[in-house]
Amino acid sequence: MKYEDDSRIVMTLDAGGTNLVFSAIQGNNEVVEPVTLPSNAHDLKLCLNTILEGFNQVKKGLPEDPVAISFAFPGPADYPAGIIGDLGNLPAFRGGVALGPMLEEKFKLPVFINNDGDLFAYGEAIAGFLPEVNQKLLKLGSYKQYHNLFGVTLGTGFGGGIVRNGELFLGDNSAGAEIWLMRHRNHETFVEEGASIRAVQRVYAEEAGLKGSMPPTPKEIFDIAQGRLKGNSQAALKAFDELGKVVGDALCNAITLIDGLMVLGGGLTGAHSMFLPQIVSEMNHPISTLSGKKIDRLEVKVYNLEDEEEFFMFAQGGEKEIVVPGTQRSIRWDPAKRLGVGISRLGTSKAVALGAYAFALHNLDRV
Repeated sequence: MKYEDDSRIVMTLDAGGTNLVFSAIQGNNEVVEPVTLPSNAHDLKLCLNTILEGFNQVKKGLPEDPVAISFAFPGPADYPAGIIGDLGNLPAFRGGVALGPMLEEKFKLPVFINNDGDLFAYGEAIAGFLPEVNQKLLKLGSYKQYHNLFGVTLGTGFGGGIVRNGELFLGDNSAGAEIWLMRHRNHETFVEEGASIRAVQRVYAEEAGLKGSMPPTPKEIFDIAQGRLKGNSQAALKAFDELGKVVGDALCNAITLIDGLMVLGGGLTGAHSMFLPQIVSEMNHPISTLSGKKIDRLEVKVYNLEDEEEFFMFAQGGEKEIVVPGTQRSIRWDPAKRLGVGISRLGTSKAVALGAYAFALHNLDRV
């Protein structure tokens, strides 16, 4: 499914607790200047009127009528029904708000709503990480191709999305891929506490002995680790090391059920050189039986696809020719089960927007 030459227009929205950013996409490209309006998260009526105003402003600037509205909105929600539940960063939404049906009524268009983790994964599966890896494998002479992708976003929170054979997996309760609720590797809490911006800042503050003062930003902690900014370099290295191990552990648990490539997005990925190797190391680290015997954590070997040498080994695999019993014929077989982890090729915001666009057109085409 490629939509770069599709002439249909879909209106989109990037919904945050502070601002709402409206736009429209045609052929995988933005076709209007984005419209930014305050979210008015404290007042439901005002927020809903702002959403209507934003889409109306975008529609006026379009060269032709849109075919759908598609966007990411925070959960909990019943996304297929377009009903938003009790939100944390948009507190006016309480008790079930039929946002999708309202927009359908006002604009007479199909409306598709998902969360940003789902749409990020879908965008990278359609036009980003997944097709790029498959193309690179072919160029390196490998016949191995991947069809499943697990996308995670590392930033204020820890979100996830699953794409299987070109289809976005939503679950029966709009609660698929909620990786943030997995158990933390080191503490009796949920994993987002160790896989987010606040986690990096907390570990740095603890290791550096900061008490009562505001910790540096993750960008500043990255610069401290790199020696470009004054600070506690050991604490900075520890913060990213722990992030990598915690994320790697969560990905291990998730990928056993998915068996696909993994792509990371979100604000923390700018520092991926500091924690991606730790993610891969954690995923390849053995575990033990109760008798103490070491066994592989996963049935597959995991590679860092941002490292050219590792990507070459990933592409090479273990391909060989085997003879079909009772015949003179031989076939190719690659017994090396392997997966890879890499960084967003589109950028998180663009991946979410393209995911929203592709999801709308894909569903329209199925009708």
